[in-house]
Formats: sequence, C-alpha cells, structure tokens
Amino acid sequence: MDKIRNLSIRKTIFIYMAFTLFCSFLLSAVIVRIAERTQTQIWWNYVDKEAYFEAVESEGFGYIANIPRPNSYKMTQLELFVSELCDFLQTYTVLILSMVGSCAAVFLFYQNKLRKPIEELAQASKKIAENHLDFNVSYENKDEMGVLCKEFEQMQKELAQNNQILWKTIEEEKMLRAAIAHDIRAPLSVLKGYQEMLIEYLSSEDIDMEQAMEMLSESGHQIERMDTFVEAMRKLSSLENRKLTLENISAKQLEENIRAELAILGKEYRKQCILQILESKEEFCGDKEIILEVIENLLLNALRYGKQQVTIMVKIRYAKLSICISDDGNGFQGDIEKITEAFYGQNLKDSLKHAGLGMYISRLYCEKHGGKLVLRNDEQKGAVVTAIFCRIA
Repeated sequence: MDKIRNLSIRKTIFIYMAFTLFCSFLLSAVIVRIAERTQTQIWWNYVDKEAYFEAVESEGFGYIANIPRPNSYKMTQLELFVSELCDFLQTYTVLILSMVGSCAAVFLFYQNKLRKPIEELAQASKKIAENHLDFNVSYENKDEMGVLCKEFEQMQKELAQNNQILWKTIEEEKMLRAAIAHDIRAPLSVLKGYQEMLIEYLSSEDIDMEQAMEMLSESGHQIERMDTFVEAMRKLSSLENRKLTLENISAKQLEENIRAELAILGKEYRKQCILQILESKEEFCGDKEIILEVIENLLLNALRYGKQQVTIMVKIRYAKLSICISDDGNGFQGDIEKITEAFYGQNLKDSLKHAGLGMYISRLYCEKHGGKLVLRNDEQKGAVVTAIFCRIA
C-alpha cells in the first residue's frame, strides 16, 4: 500500500484509467451478452419452430440458424420496447461505460491523490496570508504532491525565520537609537556642568584662567568623544557589531579620565564620590572609549540611586581590569538578572527620563571585551556593580 500511495501522479492516473476502462469493457461485454439473449428470447416467441428445426436438421450437425427479427406490429408494446432497448445497449454500452469509467477514474484519482494535499496547501496559504506561520503540512506521501507540500513547508519555515530576523533587526535598530541617545547623555551632562562653571567664573571678577582652560580642554575632549561615538554608531547596524579599538591603558590615564568626570557629575548630583585606584605599573590593553562608557553608565546609575556617597574602586592588571562601583542607596530591587535586560526600569518615574539601557549596554560591552558584569547588594543594602574586562591582544 505504501508503494501504491507513493507512486508518481503519471503512473497513478495511468493505473486508474487502465483499471476503470478494463472494468468498463468487461461490464459492457456482460451487458451486451445479456441484451442479446433477452432479445433472442423475445424473438423466439414469434418464430415458426417446426420450420426452424427442419432447417437446422437439413444443414446437419453444428449448424445454427439465425432467428429472424419479427415485424414490430406482431410484438406487444412491452416486447417491442425491450427489443429496442436491447438494440441500444448492444450499440452504445461500450461507449457509455467507457465515458463513465473515465469520469470515475478522474474522480477517484482526485479523491485519493489530489484532494488532501490541495486542501493542506489551501489551508497553509490561508494561514500564511493571516501571518500565522506556526503550522505543519501533514501530507506524508512521497509523490509529486508530497514533494510540493515539503517545499511549501520549507518555504513557511524560511518565512518564519525571515520574520524573526526582521523583528530582531527592528529591535536592534530600536535599541541602537536608544543607546546612542543614552551614551551621548553622559558627555552632554559633563559639558553642561562645565558650561555652568564657566558662566559662574566669567561673571566673577577673579577668573582662574588655568582652571578655565582646563575646563575648556576637558569640554573639547568630551566633544571629541561624542564625535567618535556618533561616527562609530553611524557605521553600525547593531551594538554587537561595534569593533574594538585597542590601546594600552595605564592606571594614571584611567584615574585622570575618571576624576575629570567625577568633578562634574559629583557636583551635579551633590553627592560625595570616592575614587580608589590600586597602584600598578602594569598596562591593560583594551578599548578605552568602551571602558569609559561603561564607567559613565554605572556611575550615573549609582549617582541617581545613591543617597550620599558613591565609591569607585579600580584594579588594573596586565590580563584583567575590574571596576567596582558601589552606592549607599536601597540596592537592587526584584530580580537582579532582569536589570541587565534592555529597557529595564525599576520605577515608572525613572523610565520617563532614562531609557533603561545603561546596564544592558554595560553588560554587552563587558562581554564584548571578554569579561562580564556582576551585580549584587552589599550588607548595607547598597548596590554594587563590578565591570570586568579581559585583555584583548
């Protein structure tokens, strides 16, 4: 039965036609034979039997004489009708049954070979039109229709995969735009702080030109960082594709960069910032801009949620760089694992000003640098975040 079900469409239709035509011819022969006998019996009633037998005997053994057709006026109306019907059957039975057999072959072929796969494909097309791509085509035969159903199912899987890729691309672009806005916010905050300080100094009579030039120099550095970041983001299709720009980083360089930002952000948030860097002559090889972006993200979070004090501890080694930022706030609430997801916010008011991407971007950049982002609450219920970067050689 499996071999019959898996026959090709050409062989199947040939078998159906041959079988139905054979049955039609066989049935036609039976009907014609019955019609002949019935007609002979009717005509026999009107034959002169003595003359018939004398004619047969005169010709010898084995001779069969044809029974003559009686005149229609001699037969009854019923016998005439039956005789005419027998004539019709003898003439047209083969033609009629051949046509009926061919129609039956087509009907059976459609019912047994085409109906189910066509219905399956019609339902699948309707589901695709309605954008319901989670389905399977259940036709299992290995004929041409089975191959077509398999190809259709493969097309459905590719459509579903393409839809997933499309949605992922849309989400990545959404996060990319939010990330650009998020990472530009920190340098802009620093620039805003420098601007306010310059306005304060310029309005006073005593101007410390050295400090003013230092602020202008740091402002230029922040603008250069924003320009570098925007140019890098312009070339990306997703955050994961950002390429690392490697350079040697010393503890002194890192301390200068962090203190420059702490001077502004600490004053803006009116909180005490303590920086601790373990002395080390070793230099770490990594992407300095990415590391500073992570520090900015974590520092801004700590300043927002901390009450009075934020502590930054930096350990730099040849193979690994770790930055631990802790605050004296209420710590992380709820599931800590979800905090590093994109667009996560602990409260509604906070989400009005922040996109919820700081922790997500920081985790992504740490992992891109071969490290990880570790979150925990300390004994005083404050939040502690450690960013670990591994050396990229």
